[in-house]
Amino acid sequence: MKIVIPARMNSSRLPGKPLADICGKPMIQHVWERAQEAEIPGDQTVIAADDEAIIQAAETFGALAVKTAESHESGTDRIAEVAALMGWAPGEIVVNLQGDEPLMPPAFVRMVGEALAQNKDAALATASCAITQIADVENPNIVKVVSGVDGTALYFSRSPVPFARGGVDLKRFSYQRHVGLYAYRVKTLETLSKMPPNAIEQLECLEQLRALAAGMKIHVSEVAEAPPHGVDTKADLIAVRKTLGGGL
Repeated sequence: MKIVIPARMNSSRLPGKPLADICGKPMIQHVWERAQEAEIPGDQTVIAADDEAIIQAAETFGALAVKTAESHESGTDRIAEVAALMGWAPGEIVVNLQGDEPLMPPAFVRMVGEALAQNKDAALATASCAITQIADVENPNIVKVVSGVDGTALYFSRSPVPFARGGVDLKRFSYQRHVGLYAYRVKTLETLSKMPPNAIEQLECLEQLRALAAGMKIHVSEVAEAPPHGVDTKADLIAVRKTLGGGL
């Protein structure tokens, strides 16, 4: 299994966040350490960076990092470039661990890779967890996923899906939050990277809808509880610093 950590410097909400200090280490190092904890012998972790500053930082803590194009619009496209640069075989499984997830449980990283290996007819694997608050169902920043009885994703949306006549009732239906971890085979990455964004992907701003619209199967594993939130904003960064014991 390969783990790729896409890291982009020019985040609109928190510029330079891969190098943001968390308890004396850049955030990207914390994410890399989670990947190291998920590895078993034979695995490999690569940081996919769009800026030389990230490459230089990675070298200081012993990580393998490669420079990728600044023009990529999605993590999938950036990871596809890494797979090509590294010469990975078409059937190799690659896990996308976002560079702003310093608290992602290593067990989740391992789980999505193994789920794809076990589900031969799936093109991708990801995860979900039950939503426990109605406000989260209605929050467009929390992506929802609906799966079939076989564990295959039917749709992802920022809207409350499925629509509930009479209002959302969490006792009537277990709404699922999408956990943004993905596992792909290299051949899937190659295919997706050559496809233009489609209408539903652009409307929802969700890149996984490119795969669904193309008829690819996405296996969804449900986990017992949500992982800690990633870092999108300054407030998130402060919260992660507190969690890891570094204060402000």
